[in-house]
Amino acid sequence: MKQLDRHRRSCLFVPRLSALTAALFLPQSAMPKNKGKGGKNRRRGKNENESEKRELIFKEDEQEYAQVTKMLGNGRLEAMCFDGVKRLCHIRGKLRKKVWINQGDIILIGLRDYQDSKADVILKYTPDEARNLKTYGEFPESVRINETVTFVENDMDDDIEFGDDYSSSEEGDAIDDI
Repeated sequence: MKQLDRHRRSCLFVPRLSALTAALFLPQSAMPKNKGKGGKNRRRGKNENESEKRELIFKEDEQEYAQVTKMLGNGRLEAMCFDGVKRLCHIRGKLRKKVWINQGDIILIGLRDYQDSKADVILKYTPDEARNLKTYGEFPESVRINETVTFVENDMDDDIEFGDDYSSSEEGDAIDDI
């Protein structure tokens, strides 16, 4: 019985430190590192090597090269294919939020058998890879690499002329007639 009382007393006795002594003698820890896998933390932690050279991928059957003309949002874009057809393209899940595609980029798309006006983005070429493909003769000569202004389809913009053919006397007469 005496041993039980001693044990209870020893468990109840906890030395209490003041705030000053606790600050002086207890080790201080900094804020913990955020190592969670939620949100953007997983992507931030990865060290991706973009400088590594990858093998140049050429188009195969049911694939086509294209240049992005407009970003539409929601993982979709409008691209002008090098076969002359403008297509609505869907960015596949592997590329979404990992490979950023901008206007003017050269991409490889997979054509759909059942919808000719739609396609899926398979790969985005770097500017160096696009230049190599152009030297191999895969692209038409009219393609501009690394420029947001893409090739013009029908040259309809050349016929518009703007000028200041404004006469104040004609407008003054119209106001007097009211």
